[in-house]
Amino acid sequence: MSARIVAVALAVIVGLAGTASAERTKVGVTPGPHAQILEVVKPIAQKRGLEIEIVECSDYVVPNTALRPGDLQANSFQNQPYLDNQKADRGYKIESVGPTVNFPLGIYSRKFKSWTEIPDGATIAIQNDPTNGGRSLLLLQDKGVIKLKAGTGFKPTLIDIVDNPKKLRFVEIDAAQTPRALEDVAAAAVNTNYAVAAGLDPRKDPLLIEDPKGPYVNLIAVRSADKEKPWVKTLLDSYYTPEVKEFVLTKFKGSVLPSW
Repeated sequence: MSARIVAVALAVIVGLAGTASAERTKVGVTPGPHAQILEVVKPIAQKRGLEIEIVECSDYVVPNTALRPGDLQANSFQNQPYLDNQKADRGYKIESVGPTVNFPLGIYSRKFKSWTEIPDGATIAIQNDPTNGGRSLLLLQDKGVIKLKAGTGFKPTLIDIVDNPKKLRFVEIDAAQTPRALEDVAAAAVNTNYAVAAGLDPRKDPLLIEDPKGPYVNLIAVRSADKEKPWVKTLLDSYYTPEVKEFVLTKFKGSVLPSW
């Protein structure tokens, strides 16, 4: 066998060995920025020996439901109050292993240009899950639209509204459907990832927008049993790179903010 053939054969064997030894992980994300950011993380992680398969989930339920039995190994879509609520309600043994980005929540309308144009008695759509719905009510309180009962924490509900000067009516719908609701309601609270996917501009279009500081920083979550595994550190180290931060700042121009 010639030296050249031997060299080629060795290269193939080494290449196959490298492929076989690479860690593989499925990461659940919601469409939009979370998925786009993971596409940037993916080749960085690959160079560090971690193969990432990005699994897009159309709602906020599937990423944790699929993580629990190991159909996913990690997810990147939620904030700590939402995770805490899911753990309390469903008994998930899932933990945050690190922050990712922040998406300031906005109130949008396709019918009105400013909040002052919203008429008395108008219908406002908010999310039907406790964390995001409560977040929207806190935003409305912060902007002086409503007043909530004291002591409701991060999960107020509609029954906690104690003052509603404009006599607004609220409808609760799935978070993923809030952009579609804009055709039927005066305004809707829309999470940034769904706003971007629907062609809304989170910098210019909201009538009201949340202060970006607070507890609603998004995170990467894994099963409690996996949190100390080496691939988790590789995933985080690949995310927390200058390339990813630059992508977030350039791509989203302030509508999504790095939180590491």
